[in-house]
Amino acid sequence: MKAVVCERYGTPDVLMLREVVRPAPRDNEVLIKIRAASVAAGDVRMRQGRRESLPFWPFSKLAIGIRRPRKPILGIELAGEIEAVGAAVTRFKPGDQVFACSGFSVGAYAEYVCLPEDRQIAIKPAGLSFEQAAAVPVGASTALFFLRDKARLQPGQKVLIIGASGSVGTYAVQLAKHLGAHVTGVCSGANIELVRGLGADAVIDYAREDFAAGGERYDVIFDTVGKSSFGRCKVALAPRGVYLPAVMDYPHLPQMAWTALRGGRQVRSGVSSEKADDLAFLGDLIEAGVIRPVIDRQYPLEQIAEAHRYVEQGHKKGNVVLTIAPAVSAAVAR
Repeated sequence: MKAVVCERYGTPDVLMLREVVRPAPRDNEVLIKIRAASVAAGDVRMRQGRRESLPFWPFSKLAIGIRRPRKPILGIELAGEIEAVGAAVTRFKPGDQVFACSGFSVGAYAEYVCLPEDRQIAIKPAGLSFEQAAAVPVGASTALFFLRDKARLQPGQKVLIIGASGSVGTYAVQLAKHLGAHVTGVCSGANIELVRGLGADAVIDYAREDFAAGGERYDVIFDTVGKSSFGRCKVALAPRGVYLPAVMDYPHLPQMAWTALRGGRQVRSGVSSEKADDLAFLGDLIEAGVIRPVIDRQYPLEQIAEAHRYVEQGHKKGNVVLTIAPAVSAAVAR
């Protein structure tokens, strides 16, 4: 099968399209023929492998590999068809169309991947293309985790979303509106209409206006891109407001502990769990027309380096997606 292999850290040019052996499912696994995958900011950070690009250095480096990527086929969001199932699998059958997050197993930049059936895998919403479905799992699940589970967002509360035009941010705007909040998005001037179209009640162009200097107070400030700090945001928080950094790093740990002890304004963060129930829930919201994926650009698998270069610039709107052609016959090995 074809796969994009990253055998060393570096620029997008380290990504090489190769022929590799197609995997076969173990008893508890499903084999997915991948039709589309996303190129996320997290994929770029893993490919770079640099101190400044990886939160929780050096622990993150230990997880992904010291000298080179521990798992050379990157990519964690995908959509495709179940090709085969292991003997113990009960949730899925061959022919099911699914979308999934492979998590630390990665492997989405390929024509096939094997995943345990208890991973974050769900039936693809009928109205979505494979490309659209591949843009859902991480961004939407992250937004759901922070707004519903960490902030416990309530109807009528005011929420500010920093990075409202990005992968997590576009879902955060839509989910916050669904939860009944008054939503203000922060983005570049070029993306104001996009964010308004997703349901934001107000939009701030960060190049023209400082949200922290406007006098508004928010119950929740959700930084989806790691461009702010609690010190900068707390002046714009309500007395019992919550600051949510989606990109968690060392400084947030003592802030979370201290603010939890003293009460008042709080810092809450964490890592979104890979729950299949959440992905199924998001699929239901998509089919009900509550949320929708936003796709900026699509690339064929062969243009993976160009896709990474574009994402690396940090200006994408929503998601960047790889279209993966149907696989040809290949050797199967365990």
